[in-house]
Amino acid sequence: MTSVAVIGAGVAGLTVATVLAERGAEVAVVDRSPGLGPDQCSWYAGGMLAPWCERENAEAEVVALGQGAADFWAARVPGVVRRGSLVIAPARDSGELRRFARRTENFDWLDREGIDELEPALEGRFSRALFFREEAHLDPRRALSALVDRLAAAGVEVRWGEEAVPEAEWTVDCRGLAAAGDLPELRGVKGEMLYIMSPEVGLTRTIRLIHPRIPIYLVPRGDGMFMLGATTIENDERKRITARSMVELLSAVYALHPAFGEAEVAEIGTDARPAFPDNLPRVVRDGRRLHVNGLYRHGFLLAPAMAARAADIVFGDGAQT
Repeated sequence: MTSVAVIGAGVAGLTVATVLAERGAEVAVVDRSPGLGPDQCSWYAGGMLAPWCERENAEAEVVALGQGAADFWAARVPGVVRRGSLVIAPARDSGELRRFARRTENFDWLDREGIDELEPALEGRFSRALFFREEAHLDPRRALSALVDRLAAAGVEVRWGEEAVPEAEWTVDCRGLAAAGDLPELRGVKGEMLYIMSPEVGLTRTIRLIHPRIPIYLVPRGDGMFMLGATTIENDERKRITARSMVELLSAVYALHPAFGEAEVAEIGTDARPAFPDNLPRVVRDGRRLHVNGLYRHGFLLAPAMAARAADIVFGDGAQT
């Protein structure tokens, strides 16, 4: 049995460990954090499994790598919601909606009646939208917890609060920005998000609003809770939201629906996403050590494909990528 030590228990590490264990490896996972929580970048992820929407500002490779993500997660964790993504814009920004459409594919144009039918809470507010019916979303915190439980059931222990790496034939480093000393090209891209509570707005799928200052996405978490995100700032500061970002996020979601003006801000989250210069993920090999890194804004979308690449190398089925 091939033995593998996985460093890092965020979405990349837990997904790699899951795929390796499913293929018959003896896996140990270590993470210096005390447990799942805000110390991990994955804790603040949007959880959108939306490869075609992401094509608007990402390379075609993101679409190719991400198309199987919804099936991967649905087979392993509860709560994958397959209701598609709805992209909307105020009438004054209809040109931006057309630009979005030109850069993407696999969507339907909706008129006002179609929008109202899909999301009655938006009735009468928007006249045109793009509907990506094959996209999905999940709750990252619930999904990460489910992966830990799944690994435990398979005999794989996640050792929290540890930095010592167990001896193994292979090591897979999934530390994100903490691996920057070994991956000089890696950089941090700050993201800021909010959890807001608004039971009055009954949205049921991911909504992306094209806004003149800051485009937002809104992901329902159930029971009136929504995840609102997110900024993209070129620095690696991980803990503080700026006043400007807070104002712009809330202003944009108010433009989506005025009822959000009465929403309760339940949580503020910030962290820095690990990214390479081309914003594409990599599996970097150094002997029997692999780095799975650079998932950028697409952690849950791209982790399954990158885990499969890493497993192919460990089991001799693939070359360095």
